[in-house]
Amino acid sequence: MAIPGNVTPMIRATQDTAAAPIIRTIGLSDLHRALRLGWEDFKAVPSHAIILCVIYPVLGLVLARTVLGYSVLPLLFPLAAGFALLGPFAALGLYELSRRRERGEPATASDALDVLRSPSFGAMLGLGTLLLALFVTWVATAQAIYVATFGYEAAAGIPDFAARVLTTPQGWWLIVVGCGVGFLFAVVALCISVVSFPLMLDRHAGAGDAMVTSLRAVARNPIPMAVWGLIVAVLLVLGSLPFFLGLAVVVPLLGHATWHLYREVIAPDPNPRPEPPRPQRERRFAADFPAALFSWRRKDDA
Repeated sequence: MAIPGNVTPMIRATQDTAAAPIIRTIGLSDLHRALRLGWEDFKAVPSHAIILCVIYPVLGLVLARTVLGYSVLPLLFPLAAGFALLGPFAALGLYELSRRRERGEPATASDALDVLRSPSFGAMLGLGTLLLALFVTWVATAQAIYVATFGYEAAAGIPDFAARVLTTPQGWWLIVVGCGVGFLFAVVALCISVVSFPLMLDRHAGAGDAMVTSLRAVARNPIPMAVWGLIVAVLLVLGSLPFFLGLAVVVPLLGHATWHLYREVIAPDPNPRPEPPRPQRERRFAADFPAALFSWRRKDDA
C-alpha cells in the first residue's frame, strides 16, 4: 500500500526523534560525581594532562605581553575569563583519556592524540573554530567597553589600573557592564558546547546535531547547568590568579569532569554503531630519525 506523501515527513521526523540522544534529568549530586571522577582521572594520568594543557599558561602569558602592542592590563581579566570559551575544544585529548580509562584501555599521552583520527574530528574542528571566533569577539568587545569607559590612555601600572577600576564610578560601571556582557558570552558557549564535543567523540555526531543536543541538555537541566557554569568560572578564575599557572591543574580537572558530566546527562546509546577502525600509528625509533623525515623515499625503495 502506498504511503501518502504528507505522511512521509512525519515518519522521518519520528525516526529522527527516536535516534536523538536521550537527555537525563540530573541534580547537583551528579555534578559532584562528575568532578570526583574527573579528579580520579587526573590523578591517574597527571603528567599527561599537564602536558596537554601547558599551552594554557603559555598562551595567557604571551597574550598578556603582545596583544595590540600596548599595556594589556585591561585585557588580563577578559583573557582569563575567555579561556572558558575555548576550554571545551582544547580538552579533546582529555575526553579521549577519560573514554579510554572508562573502557579499561591504556591511557597515555600518545593515546590522547587518537582524537585526531576520530571520524568526527572535522566536526569538532568546525565547532572549535566557532568557539575561537566567540573568544576573539569577546576580547574585542571587552577592549571596546574599556575604551568607551576610560579612553585610550594606558594605565601607568597595576596600582593605577586597580585604582581606576575599583575606586571610580567609571570603574564600577566597567565592572557591571563587562561582567554582564561576559556572562552572555559564557552562556552562549555553555549552551552550545557543554556536551557537544564528548558526544561527537563518543557517537561521531555532526556539529549541528551535537549543538542541538547540548541545547536540549541545558533546557532539560537549567539549574544544574547554571551551577556547572558557575563552577567552571570560579575554578578558571582561581587557576588564573598565579600568572595562569593554576590552569595546568584546573583545565585537566574540568576536561575529565566534562566527560563524566556527559555520561550523567546523556543516556547510553541503545543501538551503538560499531566504531570504524582507526589507522595504526607507525612506531618510530630514534635511530630512524633522519630517514623518518623522508618516509616517501622509503616507500619508493620498498
